[in-house]
Amino acid sequence: MPGIPGTEVTAQPTATVSSAPGTNLTPQITPTQSGPISLRIWIPPVMDPEVETKAAALFRSRLEEFVNLHEGVQLGVRIKSESGPAGLLESLSTTSAAAPLALPDLIALPNADLETAALKGLLHPLDQLDEAMIDPDWYDYARSLAQIQDRTYGLPFAGDALALVYRTEAVPAPPSDWTAILNTTTPLVFPAADPQALFTLSQYQAKGGTVRDEEGRPYLDDEILEEVLIFYQEAKQTGVIPLWLTQYEDDNQVWEMYNENEADLIITWTDRFLESNLEDSAFTTIPTHDGLPYTLSSGWVWAIPAHQPDHQELSLDLAKFLTASDYLGEWSEAAGVLPTRASSLEVWSSTDVKTIVEQIVLSANILPSTDVLTSIGQVLKDASVQILNGESDPETSAQQAVEGLTEP
Repeated sequence: MPGIPGTEVTAQPTATVSSAPGTNLTPQITPTQSGPISLRIWIPPVMDPEVETKAAALFRSRLEEFVNLHEGVQLGVRIKSESGPAGLLESLSTTSAAAPLALPDLIALPNADLETAALKGLLHPLDQLDEAMIDPDWYDYARSLAQIQDRTYGLPFAGDALALVYRTEAVPAPPSDWTAILNTTTPLVFPAADPQALFTLSQYQAKGGTVRDEEGRPYLDDEILEEVLIFYQEAKQTGVIPLWLTQYEDDNQVWEMYNENEADLIITWTDRFLESNLEDSAFTTIPTHDGLPYTLSSGWVWAIPAHQPDHQELSLDLAKFLTASDYLGEWSEAAGVLPTRASSLEVWSSTDVKTIVEQIVLSANILPSTDVLTSIGQVLKDASVQILNGESDPETSAQQAVEGLTEP
């Protein structure tokens, strides 16, 4: 049955589908072999083209349009779990080793999994096939999503970033810097026990803190981290960053708290807000020490498996077709994700939302690589919790965090 994970969903030609004005369409390709060419696509459940959403309908129509433009081409869409033993990355790894002929021709991967797959040699570097990412229309953060060790491994199609979400009646003027936070009476809620310490990391990097030393090893500047921890200490004393935040370890808990009206000012991911349609809420850039926008981001990329050489050029054509500006603009707004192209944002309908989204994407920096994030996340979390629990002072906690990175 279409839409059930692990089953095939084939996009059939539809005579009524036509290209949208202004969209750069791929020239028609005639198969050079007898019989149809079948392209297999692996995607997560959230992208299932058979569900009843506007984003799914747009995706399904786009696939049908590609089929109509390419005589003799068929598309088979398989839904894979986002993570886990049967997830996209694990399936790519096991299939590459055990049954390479069953690999997809195109796969959607989140940035962290793209990094893992690329380092394992599971993906084909796209810069060997095409120079599509040279286009200046890509946002800087989006270009970074697709690059692993200075090689391009895909075309980015969806973004996500940390943002400040607030209830407009309770917080008419959201804080943009540390001073404003300390002067507010509304608690700023974020998962203080997050093992990756993403909010703390964003504050550290916004102040110019680096996460790698000259030799590429995980690194923390104790003086900059101490300043962040001093801010936490002051915010705890005013009650704006309360002790009970140490009970929260992930974004799901914070978002649930917000939806239950137990918080009015939270740090969360943009897709949470863009998908929610909350009429009593708004979003903006996260506060930083000086009020200048800076945030951490992630996203999704279309990639081509390394061990599936038969249709690489046609697969790349499909990836480019699915990241064409006009389509991507309409689809990203419907899907509640950040656009990866500047011209795509122009397609969005809400002027107010476009203004905030533009501030976010222009200030977005992708998360550090997995090895760095794993190393520094835990020590940043420990330092933050120590300050909120009153177990240490900022200078000591910052020094312990740095020492925690260098210990064998």
